[in-house]
Amino acid sequence: MNEKIETGFMAFLAEGKEGIGAVRAVAGDHIIVYVENGGEFEVARSAVRRVHDAKVILDAAKLDKALLAALGHSHDREDPNLVG
Repeated sequence: MNEKIETGFMAFLAEGKEGIGAVRAVAGDHIIVYVENGGEFEVARSAVRRVHDAKVILDAAKLDKALLAALGHSHDREDPNLVG
């Protein structure tokens, strides 16, 4: 089932994986995805593979290198001593 993308949907690189960010804005040809510790990134609609259940599944091969680099640091500020 494909849904319309809405602000607040979570973005993922694959089904069953951890979310990479949240949709902050939706435009005709792109969406804006916020990545923790990385900021906001414009993602072309052509990089969206599927939309369902308030999830946006992205195609990593079509994402900007800066966004992919930011994903490697999205948890840098988390305290490794906290479990939860």
